[in-house]
Amino acid sequence: MPIRRLREFLDSHAVRYFVVSHSAAYTAQEIAAAAHVPGKELAKTVMVNIAGRMAMVILPASRQLDFERLRELTNTRDVELAGEKEFAGMFPECELGAMPPFGNLYGMGVYVSEELEADDEIAFNAGAHNELLRLSYEDYKKLVHPKVAKLSVDVK
Repeated sequence: MPIRRLREFLDSHAVRYFVVSHSAAYTAQEIAAAAHVPGKELAKTVMVNIAGRMAMVILPASRQLDFERLRELTNTRDVELAGEKEFAGMFPECELGAMPPFGNLYGMGVYVSEELEADDEIAFNAGAHNELLRLSYEDYKKLVHPKVAKLSVDVK
């Protein structure tokens, strides 16, 4: 089970969560539709390379990353979208592209778009393309300690 590591982490912190099974889906909007979750409430993980270090940016599924804002936040021009080959081996228990937004479990920084703070819960891929996890946003924030900022723009 791809999410075993994440579930053990959440259980060890006595965090209440729900597993949502859905038909296989691969894009954030397909996942939102399959799981019957509004796109603004589904968090997607975007892998980026910041000055040679891999990091996660967590955005509402209905939005896209504003690279200029991330560059300002990280105080570097050296920010780019990471290719799948760059991070494929970093999440061995996860299907490619379905990694959960818990960079702290993988030794990397996590940046969260402030729009996600508006919801009581966060839903996200949990290691497989047919399962989501839902938990309180406050629990997520306490466990991950992400940097929160305005990082997204409307999808064009």
